[in-house]
Amino acid sequence: MSKPPIAQLSSWLKIAGGPALRFHSHRALAVVFAMAFAMPASALNAKGGSSPKSEHHNASKSKHSVHKRHHRFLHGADYRPPYAEIVVDDNSGQVLHETNPDSPRHPASLTKIMTLYLLFERLQAKQLDLNSRLAVSAHASAQAPTRLGLKPADTITVEDAIKGMVTRSANDAAVVIAEALAGSEQAFAETMTQKAQGLGMNNTVYVNASGLPADAQITTARDQALLGRAIQEHFPEYYRYFSLPSFQFRGMSISNHNALLRDMQGVDGIKTGYTEASGYNLVSSVRRDGRHLVAVVLGGRSTGARDSRMRQLIQQFMQRASAIRTARPILDPTGPTAAPTKQPEPASNVAPAALEPAAISVEHTP
Repeated sequence: MSKPPIAQLSSWLKIAGGPALRFHSHRALAVVFAMAFAMPASALNAKGGSSPKSEHHNASKSKHSVHKRHHRFLHGADYRPPYAEIVVDDNSGQVLHETNPDSPRHPASLTKIMTLYLLFERLQAKQLDLNSRLAVSAHASAQAPTRLGLKPADTITVEDAIKGMVTRSANDAAVVIAEALAGSEQAFAETMTQKAQGLGMNNTVYVNASGLPADAQITTARDQALLGRAIQEHFPEYYRYFSLPSFQFRGMSISNHNALLRDMQGVDGIKTGYTEASGYNLVSSVRRDGRHLVAVVLGGRSTGARDSRMRQLIQQFMQRASAIRTARPILDPTGPTAAPTKQPEPASNVAPAALEPAAISVEHTP
């Protein structure tokens, strides 16, 4: 259950590459680490404490090649992405169960939880409101599926961008938010990493706002559980969006990818994700009879296998959770981000352009 800090990576890198390698940032360490070590198939069933060297997966595909084909054809019966899971009692802060909780994994669209955390921060500070209209750049419009089909020079309200991210997991909406809050997606990703470090997510590095494939974008099950708890604790007014079953956007009804919202008692969010390198990811929050669990599954072999395992974890550990709040508050010493905000465009009465049908997703699964 001991937590290997990112600082230990430097010693591993010296062994692998000699004394000439010198790195001075978490991001540089993460890049080399993500490329250096492959995960053996046997590690799927390994328990907590396994070496990150032996577990990390280097099978990431480029964004363009990965998104040309439907995910069902990308892997077969031998598909075994690197696995991790954790169950945390939010009332006590106690870890009830863990498997590889500190081993590096790709977050996929769990990345959007942090994107929304930073947006909720701006909303809470009254720097934006839900009706603010955000401009769509060519870069945002060009994001790979899944997406809302936003066009360059289009605009979208903050609230619709939130809804598009929590339901369809829209990558174009995530980049619109990133550019509105920080001027560029790259600058926003740096702010995301700074926020993660401030919250205590010491083994997480972000390089984009959406979770699209990137070798250097890594996290852990423990870090995602912490973020899943923090976003609820700090922004209860806005966290409710994660429970949205569907929403209407430009004549289309868009359903939430999170099936547990529809078929498991007490589940109130929060986020699914998938890339070929990450496997099928899920952060879940469930409340019953005053008890509250936050659980994370990373590296499921399919949507069904991931959801089934999450149901098992919730059923197994729900009664062990405390109904009394004793956990210390999750501190956010950085407070509202100081990144420059791009001025949102004023509301317009012009009807938005018709939405083109979205392409089938290989980044996210319903």
